[in-house]
Amino acid sequence: MPLQNRVTPLGDIVASTERGLFTGNRGIIHDPRTRTLLTRRWASRAWLICTLRWRGVRRAVMGPGSWTELFFLDEATALAAGHRPCFLCRREAARAFQAGFPANGGIPKAHNIDEILHEERLDGRRKRMHDLTSPVADLPDRAMILQDGAPHLICEGAARPWSLGGYGTPKAIQTGTRLITPPSTVAVLRAGCRPLVHPSGHNLMRWTTPDGIDVPSSGR
Repeated sequence: MPLQNRVTPLGDIVASTERGLFTGNRGIIHDPRTRTLLTRRWASRAWLICTLRWRGVRRAVMGPGSWTELFFLDEATALAAGHRPCFLCRREAARAFQAGFPANGGIPKAHNIDEILHEERLDGRRKRMHDLTSPVADLPDRAMILQDGAPHLICEGAARPWSLGGYGTPKAIQTGTRLITPPSTVAVLRAGCRPLVHPSGHNLMRWTTPDGIDVPSSGR
């Protein structure tokens, strides 16, 4: 039975046998005795995206006394859900995200980023959807929109439907869509930040993750 630890672009945490390319956390939100989630879905405003492999550390997933390991199809999915790169295990990506993050008066601190993202990713306990303030064609690649009631990845002027196993066939981007990725994160994408995307989201035959994992384009 798979654990309930896979995150969708809408921020939901679901059970799936599919494996993700990144891990991360929102604090401790599980019961270590049963390895099940508590009713809360975050215990910290620092929602992180972490590497799967770091300094040879091996973790017991949903173990006692430690944060709840969550998993994402790819970095674009994690960003859409409202997470940001970890400054400890993914320092280069975190600094690039920080440099592109919109702020008044210089580069924002991590806690400032977390406060802004917390407002942009949530509407009460639900995922906040955002109206577009510019034509949908102006959205940067690797942002996510809600189209036909489901998450889609913006990729080279098309919309690719998201699933737990990867991305589907490109579709035309429709008008009347809503933005899933937080607006400040979209600004980071516009500034040139390029989050890593699952191989099914582009035309590469094979793709290597930052952790050295070679993945076929099917995503298996």
